[in-house]
Amino acid sequence: MNNTMTKPKRKKGILKRVLKYWFQFFPVLSIITILCIIINAALNAAPAVFLQKVLAIVEENYRIGNWDLVFNKILNLVVILASLYILSLLANICFHQLIAIITQGYLKKMREKMFNHMQQLPIKYFDTNYHGDIMSYYTNDIDTLRQMISQSLPQLLTSGITVTAVLCIMLYYSIWLTLVAVFGVICIVCVTKIVGGRSARYFLAQQKAIGKTEGYIEEIMNGQKVVKVFTHEEKTIEDFDNINNYLYDQSRKANTYANMLMPILNNIGNVLYVLIAFIGGALVLNNVKNFSISGLAMSISIVVPFLNMTKQFTGNINQVSNQLNSVIMGLAGANRIFDLLDEPEEVDNGYVTLVNAKEENGEIKECIERTGMWAWKHPHQDGSVTYTKLAGDVQMFNVDFGYTPDKIVLHDISLYANPGQKIAFVGATGAGKTTITNLINRFYDIADGKIRYDGININKIKKADLRRSLGVVLQDTNLFTGTVLDNIRYGKLNASDEECIDAAKLAGADDFINKMKDGYNTMLTNNGANLSQGQRQLIAIARCAVANPPVMILDEATSSIDTRTEAIVQKGMDALMKGRTVFVIAHRLSTIRNSNVIIVLDHGRIIERGSHEKLLEEKGEYYQLYTGAFELE
Repeated sequence: MNNTMTKPKRKKGILKRVLKYWFQFFPVLSIITILCIIINAALNAAPAVFLQKVLAIVEENYRIGNWDLVFNKILNLVVILASLYILSLLANICFHQLIAIITQGYLKKMREKMFNHMQQLPIKYFDTNYHGDIMSYYTNDIDTLRQMISQSLPQLLTSGITVTAVLCIMLYYSIWLTLVAVFGVICIVCVTKIVGGRSARYFLAQQKAIGKTEGYIEEIMNGQKVVKVFTHEEKTIEDFDNINNYLYDQSRKANTYANMLMPILNNIGNVLYVLIAFIGGALVLNNVKNFSISGLAMSISIVVPFLNMTKQFTGNINQVSNQLNSVIMGLAGANRIFDLLDEPEEVDNGYVTLVNAKEENGEIKECIERTGMWAWKHPHQDGSVTYTKLAGDVQMFNVDFGYTPDKIVLHDISLYANPGQKIAFVGATGAGKTTITNLINRFYDIADGKIRYDGININKIKKADLRRSLGVVLQDTNLFTGTVLDNIRYGKLNASDEECIDAAKLAGADDFINKMKDGYNTMLTNNGANLSQGQRQLIAIARCAVANPPVMILDEATSSIDTRTEAIVQKGMDALMKGRTVFVIAHRLSTIRNSNVIIVLDHGRIIERGSHEKLLEEKGEYYQLYTGAFELE
């Protein structure tokens, strides 16, 4: 996996895509929410208008002294203003209720989309990306998206509508003072573009760095024993410090620019307020003294509300600029989330499926009920359908493969495994043993050659059906949070308790399971940390046994089991393998002596093949490995 910090690429149209999902998930609620925002934002401009009306009434009538008329007019305005405030309050309450529903619902659906899509990704994606980095999509990136949806975008819309409404009122009252205010806004926009643009770049890098940091922490947590065994604590700390320093550097720069923005904008707003107060005062003075400056006279009833509107106008502009930081962080998180969603899914062009079958008069037919017999359903271009009994016949012809096109790791591999045969792979680490088994279940696709399963090219078989016919026990055991019974049943979700217990007995796990406090109902957590490595492997073998597949792949399945336990397990394994096609990768050569064929690999090539006795007689590579193993034992 790549551990270098690469500069993240920012996609175009991220906000558009965020909003598209918003309206797609909640079309009606979104419209109602926007209406509430519009009502609330438009009413934010009302106080300035009412203040102007009140001052105008007082200005017109104070010389006459008709205070009853003034009081009645002002009272009517107060009643109207109070009604508008109540309407604004109701719209505000409705908005906050709806935005809570929309935000949490949005995040729920996005997590579902991410997780569902992740299940369709090829194994290669998980081999080449830190698991902690992937987890960061569901935690840190989703949280920044939550803040943007619940706060930043609604606030941007509110401020935008308020700015528009206030600007229209300001233009109505005075074009000249409005031009002064617009000049201040231009200064604010320029500063926001310069400072905010740099902030955005570093916030995007920060999101990427957080994922890398969490990925490294997760990796070290999983390998803590290895770190301590080799006393690499200092080296681990040094590597973490490098990654953490990069995160600190990007975060510092992002927040430095972000924190710099608001003080600058506030001071521009203050300067603008003073400037309009000065110009407005001069225009009022022009009106009072009847200066001969045509068209620039102004009354106090305009200047005072205009000052309030200026404060409101610049305040909302500043609010927009301030929320841009949260939007930028949210878009950075969304950018990473969409990176995950845009990862190409595992390609599956297969059309041959696995179905329940029965045999009548020598002919295989599809059926609904479970008969214990399976068949490949193979539709043809002429509309006909043929059924081939699932037997477990696997053949490889001249197969080449490389994890990358420029580095081929398997060369001209040809082998066959008849139903019921046990095929063992032997070779040094990196010889290509596990790679061959990964090709059989199509975790990866071959570069050249053919693989046939019961005479059918596996590229024609749907991957899910292909893998359903294969049982795999890996060297690295993965147990899930749940009971022992749940973990065994994972091999066949509709298996009964009796089937799971029989599978555990077959694998030799029944004895230690019954000695546990709650037996088969014992809860397993943290990948079965409360079990020994051998016990975890036995449960994995039982999981494979309950699936009852015709073909099994045992990738060093007994590597974590001691010699005494291996003797117990081997009996169950032999029973499990009986009548099945089995591919075995074993580090203990004593466990594969009874294999029908032993294939010796070296640097991705088959150098020897034959039975145990035949290979010993040839005294080649296998002979050296086998006698060396005996010496070690």
